[in-house]
Amino acid sequence: MKLRKRLLEKSRLYVILDKKLLNKFSLKDTVKKLSSSKTDIIQLRDKFANKKTLLKEAAETQRFLNKTNTLFIINDHIDIAKIADCDGLHLGQRDLSLKLARKILGPDKIIGISCHNLKQALKAQNEGADYIGIGPIFKTATKPEYAPIGQEILKKVNKNIKIPYFAIGDINIKNIETVVKKGAKRIAVARAVLKTKNINNAVKNLSQKLPS
Repeated sequence: MKLRKRLLEKSRLYVILDKKLLNKFSLKDTVKKLSSSKTDIIQLRDKFANKKTLLKEAAETQRFLNKTNTLFIINDHIDIAKIADCDGLHLGQRDLSLKLARKILGPDKIIGISCHNLKQALKAQNEGADYIGIGPIFKTATKPEYAPIGQEILKKVNKNIKIPYFAIGDINIKNIETVVKKGAKRIAVARAVLKTKNINNAVKNLSQKLPS
């Protein structure tokens, strides 16, 4: 059994596996490439699949990743997180409460939450989130409804947030160094890895820019 919370603490690169961003590779092949290139966390996000399909994909992915040190998080669907025995669940600000999610999943599962300002981040920390995603740092096509919050917030988050946090929002190989200089130790990405010609190289290049 993975020591989930310890692996989370050590994590640096979090890849959001949004199925609509997959190129020529299948979900299964992409997961294999990500885990073999030492991606720390994979989140499966699929807003369009039916529950039966998503449950099958989540269960198969978790079984495969159980043999690795890569954590597996499901986005939004607490029922699938529970049934497929996923390592954790990621919530948005409009999803069910963190308190209820913890009651359903128990103390050993990882629960993260998206935050868009320091107030939300502090609330998530106080309510027992295991990690937060803070952003979008830059304007992102993945969530165009959210205006970018900029890099300066990272200084405030560093000062006030003690749980692991991942900077998110169109972070890529061209701007990662500026984000790290503002204090980010961990990042979450999607396009910067999934929309490249070589997933393994993309993971390697991003990871090398992050503090160990």
